[in-house]
Amino acid sequence: MCTATTYKTKDCYFGRTLDYDYSYQEEVTITPRHYSFQFKHVHEVKSHYAMIGMAHVESDYPLYYDAINEEGLGMCGLNFVGNAVYQKPVEGKDNIATFELIPWILSQCKTVKEARNLLSNINIVNTEFSKSLPPAQLHWMISDSIESITVEAVEEGLNIYDNPIGVLTNNPPFGEQLFNLNNYMGLSAKEPENLFASDLDLKTYSRGMGALGLPGDLSSMSRFVRATFTKMNAVSGTSEKESVSQFFHILNAVEQPRGCCIIDNDKYEITIYTSCANLNKGIYYYTTYDNHQITAVDMHQEDLDGSTLICYPLIKEEQIKMQN
Repeated sequence: MCTATTYKTKDCYFGRTLDYDYSYQEEVTITPRHYSFQFKHVHEVKSHYAMIGMAHVESDYPLYYDAINEEGLGMCGLNFVGNAVYQKPVEGKDNIATFELIPWILSQCKTVKEARNLLSNINIVNTEFSKSLPPAQLHWMISDSIESITVEAVEEGLNIYDNPIGVLTNNPPFGEQLFNLNNYMGLSAKEPENLFASDLDLKTYSRGMGALGLPGDLSSMSRFVRATFTKMNAVSGTSEKESVSQFFHILNAVEQPRGCCIIDNDKYEITIYTSCANLNKGIYYYTTYDNHQITAVDMHQEDLDGSTLICYPLIKEEQIKMQN
């Protein structure tokens, strides 16, 4: 399970947690402008916008979990198990497999508006990458510095939602997640006042009681509420360091520690990595479960006119600075 969010100060930031019980040995991966994307059912794209993100590279193909392109558009895929429904290829449509959707959008679109137009003719198909990598059940968030949308392929068809909060988790469908926020409209970052009974002398006994009732469990519905509350109330300076630091604090509110979510056979869901990408500058930041030091990769430090993938293995070992 996962959580994605945006955050805006002077620049706009886009990122997510990846919560799972094992890793596919993902890497920070830069796809330069002339890497040739071979799609299963549509034409090859030889020249396109460069992109950077987290991917598992299989047979020299970047299977992106999340990425941004050089024009400032970001996209991520999150688990949507039990609700995602994909179709067979249809003549006259852009038939795109789930693993192709992020590169299909980011290679061609500068903005969410352009992504909407491209999505209008799309058919998300159930084509597998390989026998060992069947289609993942996903939904997606697409964001630029102005707006966000959520894309869900479900039984009744393709739903595209305006996402006014720039947050996404997993189940249930986005419309239900958004409606559920109505149940928490009484929460506040401010100290509460006594609305319970005017005849009772009720007082606060701790700071933070305005948010009493904010869910603290690890379910996707609760993480959606908690991430939204944290993001919408977050305050930071506008410098790059302050903004990036605050972004990680927002997602740390939904981080999953080992042992709190048991899968089976002594397997645990944990936050494998957390990412934060500056949409304006093309810098991709990340931390991993065992390395809380923020690591950065700047796509513009590479040759973006190349044709070969550029990959950086994750630094996973904890980096501790001794002060004495």
